[in-house]
Amino acid sequence: MGLNRLSCCICLFFLFLASSVNGDDPYRFFTWNVTYGDIYPLGVRQQGILINGQFPGPQIECVTNDNLIISVFNSLNEPFLISWNGLQQRRNSWQDGVFGTSCPIPPGKNFTYVLQAKDQIGSFFYFPSLAFHKAAGGFGGIKIFSRPRIPVPFPDPAGDYTILVGDWFKNNHSDLKAILDNGHDLPFADGLLINGRGGNGYTFNVDQGKTYRFRISNVGLTTSINFRIQGHKLKLVEVEGSHTLQNTYSSLDIHLGQSYSVLVTAGQPGQDYYIVVSTRFTSPVLTTTAILHYSNSAGRVSGPPPGGPTTQIDWSLNQARSIRWNLTASGPRPNPQGSYHYGLVNTTRTMKLVNNANIVNGKQRYAVNAVSFIPADTPLKLADYYKIPGVFNLGSISDNHPGGGGCYLQTAVMAADFRAYVEIVFENWMNTVQSWHIDGYSFFVVGMDGGQWSPASRKGYNLRDTVARCTTQVYPQSWTAIYMALDNVGMWNIRSENWDRQYQGQQFYLRVYSPANSWRDEYPIPKNALLCGRAAGRHTRPL
Repeated sequence: MGLNRLSCCICLFFLFLASSVNGDDPYRFFTWNVTYGDIYPLGVRQQGILINGQFPGPQIECVTNDNLIISVFNSLNEPFLISWNGLQQRRNSWQDGVFGTSCPIPPGKNFTYVLQAKDQIGSFFYFPSLAFHKAAGGFGGIKIFSRPRIPVPFPDPAGDYTILVGDWFKNNHSDLKAILDNGHDLPFADGLLINGRGGNGYTFNVDQGKTYRFRISNVGLTTSINFRIQGHKLKLVEVEGSHTLQNTYSSLDIHLGQSYSVLVTAGQPGQDYYIVVSTRFTSPVLTTTAILHYSNSAGRVSGPPPGGPTTQIDWSLNQARSIRWNLTASGPRPNPQGSYHYGLVNTTRTMKLVNNANIVNGKQRYAVNAVSFIPADTPLKLADYYKIPGVFNLGSISDNHPGGGGCYLQTAVMAADFRAYVEIVFENWMNTVQSWHIDGYSFFVVGMDGGQWSPASRKGYNLRDTVARCTTQVYPQSWTAIYMALDNVGMWNIRSENWDRQYQGQQFYLRVYSPANSWRDEYPIPKNALLCGRAAGRHTRPL
């Protein structure tokens, strides 16, 4: 066989291989330029992070299994990373966009993320994951629509709105980072934002008699929020990629990092109404508003915004327990969500993750099972791939809290086996609500209650129709238990969504390992992967 013919055969083989990975799924291309710019979200000039000049950043809209090619140009004067809260990155933790998996994009350079919304639907968001940049903006919404042939359990809404809410500080992100670097806690937030604006700064237009979908994400740093609309009910239909039973609520608690979809019918007299967001479990209570504007409005909003719950934990706990999976609705595939009987699978391992706080070397630190995470000089995924010694040790964090009140600094990585089915218990010993996120996965929230967890707590688990999601709250002096199938090989971040505590050590990585070393289980390192730290100067792959 001649050399040219051999080369053609090789090219055809890899073209076939590439097509077998992504099939005929469409490609969507995005080009983003990340810059600093002046923003005034609370009436004070600040240095914000803009994407294509926008704060918040541009929205990503796609359909199940679409391939997303996102070229990010870092025009900041410092390294930058974007992560994708809720996108599971199936077999592809290389694209997760946290420092444990990816080298930052250097100033003045570009990196192209190659993602796929594989077998997912729902509402999510992206955010900057490095150097406390999240406090400066750089976040935006992600909508993943169902494929046309997959039935959705409600009629098409007349409109589909994204609402990004969260607490905000008047200090620049660099000043907030310095507070944490000096070993102190952040002050109380200065206010709340709705889509980057303060009180009555944003308007959502509706026609009387029509129904609209609102996708609400808490992109804040430190506080849970309550969401409500004056004179209107909220019909919950989706939580982080899961269709839910369509319960109706007057207001919804949305904890840090969480995303909810509700249907709202504009069935009131034609005028303007308050959309209200307020903090939960805080004193004082922060509140901000936007406007729901009827196209036939006869008048502006009037009277005070409607009040909501403030510090009541039982109210929030009961609401959380009422959120259930819609067993008969299809998810991203044409089969009912309830066809996977998660409660009938035997767990193979229990991990009890306890959050605690302590002073280490004169500075405030936060920990999981007494380990306060410190970043290594090389992304852990690269160190694992190139077998670079001394970057991390498997087993540097245990399955249970060792006892006592102390903590120590470590680059914490927990080993786990591909295809194991695990029970994870988050136990909160503190007096503030916590929020936990697991990259790469959706999990079943089987139980939550006050006090400390014990094996007897399993008697109260919901093993039939609890919701599957990627972020869960843990109430003060309480526990939350989840079931999770470890079906996604990679290096995955488990973190507090209380962003100051994540920054101060309340996170670790779960290395889900398959010995097969096969593309069936995990994609190879991207040929455009950035290499830094002790991986600098190495090669990715020739293809």
